[in-house]
Amino acid sequence: MEFGKVYLFPTPIAEGNTESQLPNENLQRLKECDVFVVEELRTARRFLRKAGYKRDFADVEFFVLNEHTLNEDLSPCIAFLREGKSVGVMSEAGLPCVADPGCTFVALCQREGFEVIPLSGPSSLMMALMASGFNGQSFAFVGYLPAEKSARNKRIRELETLVYRFNQTQIFIETPYRNDHLLESLIEVCSNGTMLCVACDIGGECQKIVSKSIAEWKQSKFSLHKKNTVFLLSK
Repeated sequence: MEFGKVYLFPTPIAEGNTESQLPNENLQRLKECDVFVVEELRTARRFLRKAGYKRDFADVEFFVLNEHTLNEDLSPCIAFLREGKSVGVMSEAGLPCVADPGCTFVALCQREGFEVIPLSGPSSLMMALMASGFNGQSFAFVGYLPAEKSARNKRIRELETLVYRFNQTQIFIETPYRNDHLLESLIEVCSNGTMLCVACDIGGECQKIVSKSIAEWKQSKFSLHKKNTVFLLSK
């Protein structure tokens, strides 16, 4: 029996027409899956319906994968793959497995020898880098910075050092309700000449992507509260 395949489905990073944001191949591949590994069940079901997925959800297997999920919780998914059923993996927004717990399941599938197929779609990280004007030859995504202020400030200093030592763009994100705290720390800690790009609501109607020096940011009033935002540092 031929094993099932693991499809990694990007999802829209902003509200809008799903069909306009994702390649048609992705929408067709969705129809091949009757098992899904998702971060949040309600969001995943809403996306599937917008993408034209017609199957009755009562006949579809969903597995929630988050920071509390154990490998053994995913064992039934592996069994479905062995039975020849394809499994779709979806993030809340953007690319699965990038700053996303889906990588846990994909690592398990790789160890078991199943074919993993990444599909094209929007990435807020790459779109922010594209629009920033910063070095796109050498860059690093470092995920979330510490929530506690002193630890966060220490990490910012480390990242700024890397910017100047290696001319390497540093990319990071924050939980939306803590964005303003992170922006305040960046303005407080970084040198006046360091460049900071703030990219929020990428792909949405309220998209705003701004690159300025820290000195210029000190003169700005900018609220990022509860907005999906990517931060980039450069020299």
